[in-house]
Amino acid sequence: MTDQPTRQRRTPPVPGPPDVPVFSTAAVAAACAAFALMGALQAFYGPAIPALREEFGLSPSATGLALSAHFVGGVAGVLLFDRLYGRIGNRRLLGSSYLLMATGAAGFALAPDWTAALAAALCAGLGAGGVDYGLNQLFAVGFGSRSTAMLNILNAHFGVGAILGPALIGGAGADRYPAVFLGFALVTLPLLLCLRGVRDHVPPPLGDTPAAPAPARRALRSVLAVFVTLYVLHVGIEAGVGGWEPTHLETVGYGAGLAATATSVYWLMMTAGRFLTAPLALRFSAQTIITVSCAGMTVCLLLAAVPGLAPYAYAGVGLFIAPIFPTGLPWLHRAAPHARRAGALVIAASLAGGVAAGPSLGKVIEWSGVRAVPLLLAAVSAVCLAATLWLTRATRTSS
Repeated sequence: MTDQPTRQRRTPPVPGPPDVPVFSTAAVAAACAAFALMGALQAFYGPAIPALREEFGLSPSATGLALSAHFVGGVAGVLLFDRLYGRIGNRRLLGSSYLLMATGAAGFALAPDWTAALAAALCAGLGAGGVDYGLNQLFAVGFGSRSTAMLNILNAHFGVGAILGPALIGGAGADRYPAVFLGFALVTLPLLLCLRGVRDHVPPPLGDTPAAPAPARRALRSVLAVFVTLYVLHVGIEAGVGGWEPTHLETVGYGAGLAATATSVYWLMMTAGRFLTAPLALRFSAQTIITVSCAGMTVCLLLAAVPGLAPYAYAGVGLFIAPIFPTGLPWLHRAAPHARRAGALVIAASLAGGVAAGPSLGKVIEWSGVRAVPLLLAAVSAVCLAATLWLTRATRTSS
């Protein structure tokens, strides 16, 4: 019932269908490949830790700084390329992001010391942030009513890369991580050849609508704040399950091998969930999909507190959490057409949520115990559900 008015409001800033498609078929395939590479790059750091510690003489905490530098670069990349969006063409934005990601990966492989390696990881993250922002932004406006479906397909490929990345390091051997990072850099470069299939400018740029009146701006700030809350918290849950599921399963009696396998299944279900959501997004509204996702995620996390159900419940969490990130972006753009930087804000917030989840959850677990992990995450998931219900009412009223 709420989709028709929101589609009508979306028509002025993004005419549809455009005379020239935003992406050619080859450019769509290249975009999906870019997201798979981005997922693989992020997943390379963990399996490479033993070799990094040996080569640079690092403590475990110091080695973890590589992934932190990558995430910090990602947040900076989102914010930087958001400033450039609309000022430079889409091809230059994406091309420079691909080059930064490839340069950073090559620099990490060839770094003579740990400081140089961290700088290279920051550079790679900067490029990954530009890819994350640029492609999500363009997919959110470039396919009309199919944008939600296409965003789920795009983001599913990140999961494909994240699953394959550790396998590549494992197959080559951790001590050969430089060859894997160099190979990544070389494979990224052909993406530049597909940029001709990307529409350089999408007139008018997203958000270039007449300024909203003051009451509407106040309502818009509330909507944006709740969207940011939803994104920070759900990505925190995503990272929290990925980081603490093995420990929780071992604590309640499962073997290390099964715990590791169950965690892999969690990430696999998240990837599958995005592919499965693509056809559903053509039939159901974003509000409905995200509401069901948050409700299902909450129920599964509560069930994960039951030891006998925990591995299966965590797989369910992966399935239900999968659509939230890509499905929320088109909804955000429809709900906040006057907010020029709404997309960058929530994407940067999601990255920040991933960074903060580990230490924040760790501090709480120190006094609550590992067995409380699913219940703690269920409480956060309930807040996500409440935020979604509020946004559904607020955006229905505003439309």
